[in-house]
Amino acid sequence: MNPFDISIIIVNWNTRDVLRNCLRSVFEQTKDISFEVIVIDNASSDGSADMVKREFPGVRLIENTKNLGFAAANNQGMKIAKGRYVLLLNPDTIVLDRAIEKTIAFADSHPEAAVVGCCVLNPDQTLQPTCFMFPSLLNMLLSTIYLNKLFSKSRFFGRERMTWWNRTNVRDVDVVTGCFMLVRKSAIEQIGLMDERFFVYGEETDWCYRFKQAGWRILFTPNAHIIHLSGASSEQIKSEMVLQLRASILLFLKKHKGRFSYGLACLFVGLFFLLRVFFWLVRAIVSKRMRHSCLRTAKTYASGALKALLGWQALGFKK
Repeated sequence: MNPFDISIIIVNWNTRDVLRNCLRSVFEQTKDISFEVIVIDNASSDGSADMVKREFPGVRLIENTKNLGFAAANNQGMKIAKGRYVLLLNPDTIVLDRAIEKTIAFADSHPEAAVVGCCVLNPDQTLQPTCFMFPSLLNMLLSTIYLNKLFSKSRFFGRERMTWWNRTNVRDVDVVTGCFMLVRKSAIEQIGLMDERFFVYGEETDWCYRFKQAGWRILFTPNAHIIHLSGASSEQIKSEMVLQLRASILLFLKKHKGRFSYGLACLFVGLFFLLRVFFWLVRAIVSKRMRHSCLRTAKTYASGALKALLGWQALGFKK
């Protein structure tokens, strides 16, 4: 018997102030269910852990001596979680209007669902279009040649990020975004924890794929809302995160779709970066004020193109 309705797991890396606001919103907006909060601090240098101990003494805190990444840190939390549900919650989120309670009520009414996501808003209350399709060669091609952006309202061209959908109805989806991801504990016990080869990005995609392969549903409900500031941790190392995102897509395809799909995907990723190298080089030429940042971005994309075309030997990839 689980002693809590839900275990709320928050992985933090140098986001002390937004983490404080997140924790406040959790305690203010979660009243009618039993819950525990587990914060895993990935070796922050901004005093995040001390803030949690001082201002939120009831929170269970794990202090890592190095940054283990999103998947590994969440796994740490899940190993000690005592709730019948687990909520993976980003520190740069604000829980609105009893969102956690509403999502649990929805999940209780859909016992076939392993994962449930809610409606995510930007700070100005506009929609942040979370939930998306699994990576595929077609989706990668549309992204590479920018058709997904040019025709974002098209069901075909906007398919990967489901940019045609206004998130106002309950829907089966492939992937629920990891900023707010309610997961049934019994489903975790069946298929296992997150794959720690995904350092950041892609871990929720792989996890949702494994849930679906085991026969579970992945559902979105529009009845609960949160605010997501988006990328408070990753913005601190933005260039590296651009590479990491594409690397995670490649890892997913290599793991689940085989060598042929992986090889073609490497070519698409290489082309994706090369096209953007030329764009940023031209921009550096015409804009003296932004020349340094444009050249830095071009260098990052050139590095990504080289890695992809060589089969991406870094970040856990093996021939």
